[in-house]
Amino acid sequence: MTTHRFLRSWLIASVVGAAAVMVMAACAPAPVPAVQAFPDGPTVAFYGDSYTRGTGASDPSKRWSSLISTERGWNEVNPSVNGLGFVNKRSGAPGTGLVQQVIDAKPDIVMVTMGLNDNFSMPGKADAIEAAITTDLGTLTTALPEARIIVVEPFWYTDERPRSVATIIGWVRDAAEGLGADYITGASHWIDGHPEWMSADGLHPNDDGYAAMAARMNAELSALGL
Repeated sequence: MTTHRFLRSWLIASVVGAAAVMVMAACAPAPVPAVQAFPDGPTVAFYGDSYTRGTGASDPSKRWSSLISTERGWNEVNPSVNGLGFVNKRSGAPGTGLVQQVIDAKPDIVMVTMGLNDNFSMPGKADAIEAAITTDLGTLTTALPEARIIVVEPFWYTDERPRSVATIIGWVRDAAEGLGADYITGASHWIDGHPEWMSADGLHPNDDGYAAMAARMNAELSALGL
């Protein structure tokens, strides 16, 4: 990606993420309870950004997290936020306290899908990002000792990518493995080569894209024995 194109994408993503954060901070309730669609099913919390919130989908039920939760009989808790990263959008609501929302849900499984937006703070905040990854995953692991923690390689949204993508992926993988969490690799490539899977904004998947992500995620979860 040329410098011009990457900066343009960064500006668009930042504006979209900032707008969404302001709207949600103003009108969305902080707690996100599990939808108890499956009384006998586990509670699964999804900790992520717009790609897990489902931005770009025609309805929240079409996002990948809801698709796999419905198929697997999971009660979904999903407080994910547009523009969120391990350091990005963490000051002020709703970014502040999001980890605690996940903990308060008392989930049986936690899926962490973070890191995409932190690329837009590289390399200036590299040290802070690396430290925050370890802090977040460590906090979840310590506070939820009975929960299964599944960390997913950070998603990415274009075929071209800055070098920071591989760097952040490495930090996330190393932190997950160091804490004994499950790790799903390859997710940054799941929508490569499929512009038809992107929504009109060119930044987020559409319903077909989220369906493809759900299929890949289901396969990876099955490989983990879930």
